[in-house]
Amino acid sequence: MNKGQRGAAMPVAIGQELVALLPRLRRFALVLCRSPSLADDLVQNACERALAHADSWTPGTRFDAWVFRILRNSWIDHLRRSKTEGMSEDITVQAEIIGDPGEEPILNKLLLAEVQQVIDALPEEQREVLLLVCIEDLAYREAAEILGVPIGTVMSRLARARKRLVEMTAAA
Repeated sequence: MNKGQRGAAMPVAIGQELVALLPRLRRFALVLCRSPSLADDLVQNACERALAHADSWTPGTRFDAWVFRILRNSWIDHLRRSKTEGMSEDITVQAEIIGDPGEEPILNKLLLAEVQQVIDALPEEQREVLLLVCIEDLAYREAAEILGVPIGTVMSRLARARKRLVEMTAAA
């Protein structure tokens, strides 16, 4: 395959990988910004950037970690812009429980909401590490690369997050 053929095939392959990664990207974006509409915008921006810069991804490395890093950088860019523009969106939007039959689904949603509140109460850097390591199942090294911190920092943030979760759920 010559360079021209490789360049044409690479965005197609990356596009397919991005489609498979969308639910995980959205989940990470929601943890970062806590707004469904902003999370969708962040995911779209990250996908656009990944496609535009497909040649900067190194085949053989973790594609998901590369895209998570792009998404996090998009979030940081958004935060920087919003400091100069001011807040433009209410992040306290709450989902309503509609149409679930019976008590069990409602209780499960309430429990999930309580767990989400406990996680939301964690400092941002602990929430990020918790999501990347415990939910996305990334290795400490990969989470450290995405966050741009040493592995020891990832480990200590995760330990503090877990300890705080135990304390907060025991009190509830």
